[in-house]
Amino acid sequence: MTDPGGDPQNDAAERVICVDEADNPIGEAGKLDAHERGLLHSAFSVFLFDDQNRLLLQMRALTKYHSGGLWANSCCGHPRPDEPIVEAAVRRTREELGLAADLHEGFRFRYRANLDNGLIENELVHMMFGRFSGAPAPEPAEVASLRWMSLDALAKDVARTPSIYAPWLRLYVGNGLENLSSALAALEAT
Repeated sequence: MTDPGGDPQNDAAERVICVDEADNPIGEAGKLDAHERGLLHSAFSVFLFDDQNRLLLQMRALTKYHSGGLWANSCCGHPRPDEPIVEAAVRRTREELGLAADLHEGFRFRYRANLDNGLIENELVHMMFGRFSGAPAPEPAEVASLRWMSLDALAKDVARTPSIYAPWLRLYVGNGLENLSSALAALEAT
């Protein structure tokens, strides 16, 4: 849930870690500045699956600074400077979805996408995977709605109605579905 003092993840002054193509830190930038200028930076995407191997999807709150009202994977965000990536993903999952999850990095995904409002996502994304059963308690300022969907159903729906999905999720499904499926299989083996 959001910190009582306000969630700095929504603050345009929040700092992100700029990286090179090999994921080496090369500096910092304000989150909004990084998205306005299209600077390559570190990010994570969380994929939470239930015991039926369905992915938890979130509809981003309409008030988000970009991609509001679009369906996305379970949680996304940026590590803060000097914050380990898994700890950052656990923190944001708690803040956005009100739940604790044991997360593991599956693979990395590099993408660039133009967003609404003239912003640019240019991210080297650490793809995080975990299991969750129970009832999430989403933060309304972050999440408008939740639903569970299998990867196969998601792929079909993204192909049928791409405009309701966040650009990064469309890319993950369109260019990385095999990797997502492999990460799910590895999760099942644990």
